[in-house]
Amino acid sequence: MEEIYNAIPHRPPFLFVDRIVEVGENKIKTEKEISPDEPVFQGHYPGQPVMPGALICESIFQTGAILLSKIMEASSDMAQGIPVLTRINNAKFKNIVRPGERLDIEAELVEKVSNAYFMKGKASVAGKTAVTVEFAVTLAQAPS
Repeated sequence: MEEIYNAIPHRPPFLFVDRIVEVGENKIKTEKEISPDEPVFQGHYPGQPVMPGALICESIFQTGAILLSKIMEASSDMAQGIPVLTRINNAKFKNIVRPGERLDIEAELVEKVSNAYFMKGKASVAGKTAVTVEFAVTLAQAPS
C-alpha cells in the first residue's frame, strides 16, 4: 500500500486499488478486492449488492494516475503535479462486479499532447471484462 500512497493522493474509503501487479513503460496492472464490507454496498442494491460502474471506472482512473506517477518518477523531463481527470469517453459496462470478487485493472498511456495524457483502461473479473473506458487527465499543481 505504501507504494500506492506515494503515487496518488487517494486514501480509504475512496481508494480503489489494493495492489500494483505489474508496471511497464506505458502500461500498468493493479488489483482491487471487492470486500462485502465496502460502505457503498449498504445502499447500492441492498440484498443484491453490485459494485457501482462509476467506482469501477474510478479504479481504472486511479490505476492510470499511478502509472503517470511512475512515468514521471522515471522521467525528469515530464511536468510534475497531481493527475486530474478531464475527459471520459466510450465507457462500456459489460459485466456486473459483486462483493467477494477480485477486480483486475489495467491502464495504458496512449498519447501525450502538451499537458494532456490520453489513456485507456479495462477492469475485469476472472477474465471477463466488466468495464472499458477511455479517459484523459492533466496535471494540476499541488497546493502549497
